Amino acid sequence: MKTIIFFTLFLILIVGCTNSNIKTLQKSEIREYEGEKLSSIGDFRENSIKGPQYIDIENYTLKLTGLIEEELELNYEQVLEHQKYKKVVQLNCVEGWSANILWEGILVKDLLGETKILPEANTIIFYAYDGYSTSFPLNYVLDNDIMIAYKMNDVILPPERGFPFELVAESKWGYKWIKWITKIELSNDKNYEGYWEQRGYSDTGNLNEGFLK
Repeated sequence: MKTIIFFTLFLILIVGCTNSNIKTLQKSEIREYEGEKLSSIGDFRENSIKGPQYIDIENYTLKLTGLIEEELELNYEQVLEHQKYKKVVQLNCVEGWSANILWEGILVKDLLGETKILPEANTIIFYAYDGYSTSFPLNYVLDNDIMIAYKMNDVILPPERGFPFELVAESKWGYKWIKWITKIELSNDKNYEGYWEQRGYSDTGNLNEGFLK
């Protein structure tokens, strides 16, 4: 009898441990990749124009619009269906700090590949959930494998770092690394000025140049 009771309790314990209510926690960030030391997600300063944004991912869409043959709206999962890439890229802020991070994301040109870019397009503009925007020559994203990241140091972007997507604007100052991206527009306006560009920052944002106009 004791054996039966013990076996029953054992089964209850096993079933309890495999209960479907158990949730998997997100893994910790990595701090080294292929022998290269990485900064921490916590090494970033909060300097966004309206503070961290909290996006309801169930209602999120990334819009591709402007001078393209067919405008698109992709939800979060549809964006993540594209080929993913990893690369260590250092973000340099005009405030004087930097962070070396392993970014994982989707190439912008792969997203644009779902439609046809019209010949007159020469500029690409990124818009954020908080009203922020910035722009680049179209060739910058087509020729340099520029991606929008959904992970940093192997973990999903936290809200303060731009969830669901941040632009990894290689070779550009940090103010060009737009967070909380909601729309990508193809334009023929070479003179478009984003939030900080309207306030005296360089339109190009090149690291090898000063960041002021």
